[in-house]
Amino acid sequence: MTEATTTPAALTERHGHVLVVTINRPEARNAINGAVSSALGQALEDAEADPDIRAIVLTGSGDKAFCAGADLKAISRGENIYAPNNPEWGFAGFVRHFVNVPTIAAVNGAALGGGTEIALTADLVVAAESAVFGLPEVKRGLFAGAGGVFRLPQQIPRRLAMEMILTGDPITAEQALEYGLINRVVPDDQLLDAALELANRIAVNAPLSVQASKRVAYGAREGSVDETASWEDTGREWAALMQTEDFKEGPLAFAQKRAPVWKGR
Repeated sequence: MTEATTTPAALTERHGHVLVVTINRPEARNAINGAVSSALGQALEDAEADPDIRAIVLTGSGDKAFCAGADLKAISRGENIYAPNNPEWGFAGFVRHFVNVPTIAAVNGAALGGGTEIALTADLVVAAESAVFGLPEVKRGLFAGAGGVFRLPQQIPRRLAMEMILTGDPITAEQALEYGLINRVVPDDQLLDAALELANRIAVNAPLSVQASKRVAYGAREGSVDETASWEDTGREWAALMQTEDFKEGPLAFAQKRAPVWKGR
């Protein structure tokens, strides 16, 4: 049996008008593969279709990582890490999947690469004291192609964003709060309670008013936000990078647990 058939890739639990969605790959530090992208994307669709759900909290299982990003071992094997039936949802079934229902990322532990890109996509972010954020893709011959390279400079000062993007080095939860990347930092054992408290402050409001406000804040029309140019730039650069030796070397070196040897070609 495969993991996908024995263990749900994402878990859902209702708390009144709030839906908690948990990425469920603790053994892989909640790295994103195709099963997670499908499960998370479907959870968002189900929440959007349910008028009783007024806020969504997204977190990771276990106590080590919110999400370690893309499953590089799966990539090195040539696997598709997007939702096979709904690739338009983007990475994790989330980063290009606009929903009217407000989303809160409850970041427990490391949020690296795609983990930070998930946080950048969420409307609000509550982080545990142990959380760290970063876009280390350049250390693996990749780049933050799930929205990170254009969303991070939109959300924090450009100089700080460029330092994170170009060095690939992480920042702490306290630094993320100082930069304005997240809403608050709480003790690890209070994370979910804090996220639910914030979600419930949203849920007591008129849901249609909240959703209309979110759409206008994002400039969303017909169920999506117009980031066409940024995604086209990302796709063009990604396609070119995929043809290089360094692109193949990074994930392979990670899978083989060795330092990559860059050739610049």
